[in-house]
Amino acid sequence: MPIILSTVNVNGVRAASTKGLSEWLAATEADIVCLQETRATDAQTAKALAPALAAGWVLSHAEPESKGRAGVAILSRRAPDAVRIGFGSDEFAASGRYIEADFGEITVASVYVHSGEAGTPKQDEKYRFLAEFGPYLKSRTGEFVVSGDWNIAPAEVDLKNWKGNRKSSGFLPEERAWIADLLAAGYVDVVRALHPEVAGPYSWWSYRGRAFDNDSGWRIDYQLARGELTGRAKQAVVERAAAYDQRWSDHAPVTVQYR
Repeated sequence: MPIILSTVNVNGVRAASTKGLSEWLAATEADIVCLQETRATDAQTAKALAPALAAGWVLSHAEPESKGRAGVAILSRRAPDAVRIGFGSDEFAASGRYIEADFGEITVASVYVHSGEAGTPKQDEKYRFLAEFGPYLKSRTGEFVVSGDWNIAPAEVDLKNWKGNRKSSGFLPEERAWIADLLAAGYVDVVRALHPEVAGPYSWWSYRGRAFDNDSGWRIDYQLARGELTGRAKQAVVERAAAYDQRWSDHAPVTVQYR
């Protein structure tokens, strides 16, 4: 079936819903929207998204155990056939970092990979997550697409200031090798496949300085697909706000149309 799939880190669903997320959901043509960093309980997320749910969207949410951190969700035009939270990890089972849902022959997943800090326990936690998540992704078969905030820029073309970030979390050699390993295992970065020579298109810009105005961003939000879906992606766009004051998150939605 044809599908329009969008993914966006909302940087707190309660705040985003008051800044423009609700209006964006009312206007989008997406069939499924993957959200990251809801930073809210199930009840709080449903309340924040009440206008969208009243309009017919169906919410599937992985509540985070740590208050104010993580939380991922899938909004869909119809109820999924099945929903699963987590990927079999004991450490990260209740972290609110992974959810997947079946829609006919297609499984759609929303993931929020840790933001790290090189040389700290925070980075160690990120590596532990990647070490468990990678084998799970490789075990998946069929029509499968995992969308989200990966907090890893795969290559130099994926961030504006790559030279200055060679020792920064999100662009470390070990992180980039992890993504490369998934691509070697059969996953396709559909945005990059559709825009092979483009710088970016960036999906995150710091709120500090003039990063957004100068388009000094990172491409850390993307969709990795496998199966026949990889050949069905026909258009991909980053829905960058027209101006700084029109942003409702420090990330922009990444939307892909699949035939």
